[in-house]
Amino acid sequence: SGNYYHQGEIRKKELEQSCFLLGIPASDVTVIDHRDLPDNPAVEWDTQLLAAFVLKHIEANSINLVVTFDAGGVSGHANHISLYTTLRYEYCCFEIFIFFPCLGCRVLVLESVNLFRKYTSVLDVLLSCLLPRDALFILTEEETEQARRAMRCHRSQLLWFRHIYLLFSRYMMINSLRFL
Repeated sequence: SGNYYHQGEIRKKELEQSCFLLGIPASDVTVIDHRDLPDNPAVEWDTQLLAAFVLKHIEANSINLVVTFDAGGVSGHANHISLYTTLRYEYCCFEIFIFFPCLGCRVLVLESVNLFRKYTSVLDVLLSCLLPRDALFILTEEETEQARRAMRCHRSQLLWFRHIYLLFSRYMMINSLRFL
């Protein structure tokens, strides 16, 4: 629920506001609040427990594409990395491998880049176009501003370094992904 700083309820509302701004109705937003899956940048989540939640959500909503972090979690956040580890485990493990193809679900992972590339903003577009990837999203100015407005909905998380992120991060306008 995003309760690392005891702001779970505030962060749930901020998430709904952000999603609304992006055209995602609150009925399509699921927040998992489980004591064994704490919001904590240093805690790795239990793969099997998280997998149960993810598979249930995929099945219940007939999801055919999941987008998640890669092994670097973009920022090294242990919770982000746990999502990747879980989906990789589920997708590649023999017992569960049958699940994803039957569900018709593919998994795309957002590529983590080094700190220099992360904060070169639009200057990273040429390199992003030249490097191998399965999907590349380059947002227009209007889409980038919409993404910034959505990020600003998360007021409780807008610490000084996130303002720098909003201005200079390539992830606000350029995202390269690979299929798992």
